[in-house]
Amino acid sequence: MPAPFKTVLIANRGEIAVRVIRACQELGIETVAVYSELDREALHVRLADHAFALGGQTAAESYLNTEAILDAIEKSGADAVHPGYGFFSENADFARAITERGVTFVGPPPEAIEVMGDKISAREAAEKVGVSGVPGITEFLSNADEVVAFGSENGWPVAIKAAFGGGGRGMKVVNSAEEAGDALEAAQRESLAYFGRDECYLERYLTKPRHIEIQVLCDQHGNAVHLSQRDCSAQRRHQKLIEEAPAPGLPADIALAMGEAAVAVAKGSNYTNAGTVEFLYEDGDFFYLEMNTRLQVEHPVTELITGLDLVALQLHVAAGGELPFSQEDVTVTGHAIEVRINAEDPAGGAFLPSPGPIETLRVPSGFGVRWDGGYEAGDEISQYYDNLVGKLICHGKDRDTAIARTLRALREFEIAGVATTIPADIAILDHPDFAAMEHSTKWVEDVLDLSGVSASSPAPAAAEDDEPKVRRDTVVEVNGKRFDVALWVPESAGVAASGPKKPRRRAAASGGAAAGGSGQVAVPMQGTIVKVSVEVGDEVEVGDTIVVLEAMKMENNVAADKAGTVAEIKVAPGDAVGGGDVVAVIS
Repeated sequence: MPAPFKTVLIANRGEIAVRVIRACQELGIETVAVYSELDREALHVRLADHAFALGGQTAAESYLNTEAILDAIEKSGADAVHPGYGFFSENADFARAITERGVTFVGPPPEAIEVMGDKISAREAAEKVGVSGVPGITEFLSNADEVVAFGSENGWPVAIKAAFGGGGRGMKVVNSAEEAGDALEAAQRESLAYFGRDECYLERYLTKPRHIEIQVLCDQHGNAVHLSQRDCSAQRRHQKLIEEAPAPGLPADIALAMGEAAVAVAKGSNYTNAGTVEFLYEDGDFFYLEMNTRLQVEHPVTELITGLDLVALQLHVAAGGELPFSQEDVTVTGHAIEVRINAEDPAGGAFLPSPGPIETLRVPSGFGVRWDGGYEAGDEISQYYDNLVGKLICHGKDRDTAIARTLRALREFEIAGVATTIPADIAILDHPDFAAMEHSTKWVEDVLDLSGVSASSPAPAAAEDDEPKVRRDTVVEVNGKRFDVALWVPESAGVAASGPKKPRRRAAASGGAAAGGSGQVAVPMQGTIVKVSVEVGDEVEVGDTIVVLEAMKMENNVAADKAGTVAEIKVAPGDAVGGGDVVAVIS
């Protein structure tokens, strides 16, 4: 089969960019990477045939900069764009801006993204084809009073969710009327930071559901199939830790009904390309949750049990090709488990982000073991992006074999320089509840005991003699032709004529963070202050939120360690801070 495209630009970073680049290379397609200032030497940049700078450090300045990406498409001559997941992957305006230039968007048409990207219209589209969702409000939330009214009528807890996002980002569970205001504000703020829009909606929050999703694939000729199920119930902060396929212990009639419902939802919105329809399953009933109009992080488990390359199929379908198989041709062999290796410290169940350089990275291997990674030893995990290091996927003849193989591989895994979720992953897979399929979406937080878990690798202190690099603009001549170039050189080589400024950081108080209960409120990791919740003179109790810290696209409440009066606030929203920096003093 000839290559469906000549050149594909991947509008993303990290492991998903690497995954798409490798699939394109196998098909004989040239690849184009884009990168921020912090990703100049990233793995996806090193692997691609061509790379173009977007500028900026944060996602908003780079991977969410539409004009910069469109400029890279123009300069590269790419005839297709793969968005990966996150960033612009579910942004209809971005997809339309690409297609209007005569470039293929490797995903659904903008109209389908608009229907399914807006979770409210997506619920309505599902209901039109007879697929019911979790009870909720089908209008955007405008104030906290609407949350309180819904919770009072339908019972607590309720869930505020990003209307134009997914993956647990911008989702806040509200347990009482008193929490409604802060929760809505936090959901809107997180949604805006991650998806570029802050609209949110509301629905009932099920207390012990399993999270089941159906992979669908639809071509432009009216053909659509579902590719088994995935169980994604092992979660923290509503974000997945471990996924498996097929969904274990799911009654055959329920599995079939979910698959048929997923295809009905996709066809009802004129969907094409790969997508995932998500459901919540509890007490024999299932409810439509949402449709993700993109490739999922956990797509490899579906690939391993079906033998299908979903990225290659995405490219084939985007080029106008028909699905090369029917629903009857889809077969499932064995069981697969995917573990997301995140740069987080799971000690005590806190799952605190752990940005920094990766000093050592030795991934496991062996029969039935796959690693989809976005980093190598020497690369750095930045606080400005998602903290996924990579994904370990293991396949076995049955679920027990897959669990045993995954545990073996996790214990073989070596990583140093950043803390990771590996100890928590082992605790999950080793637990009898997981083996017995008795876990749910809240099980990790409510049942799993992580009090004895420690970080798999401490984050090293920054070396004092590490010399930062700066940009120098200069002119070079090659064969008599003049080129303006930018060089990144050690600071001692000269002062940069232009270039980005390093983020302003507040110095830690003398001696660093004081012991617990001292009133010296310190942040646990590097990040950016997004909210200061108190003022000087306020009376606070132990556990009251003092500031909200964003690190790796996750918000963390930094709380008072003693009761008293706020005597000093050392930060303001927008300030960059380092781990151990004192941000407030309580007297």
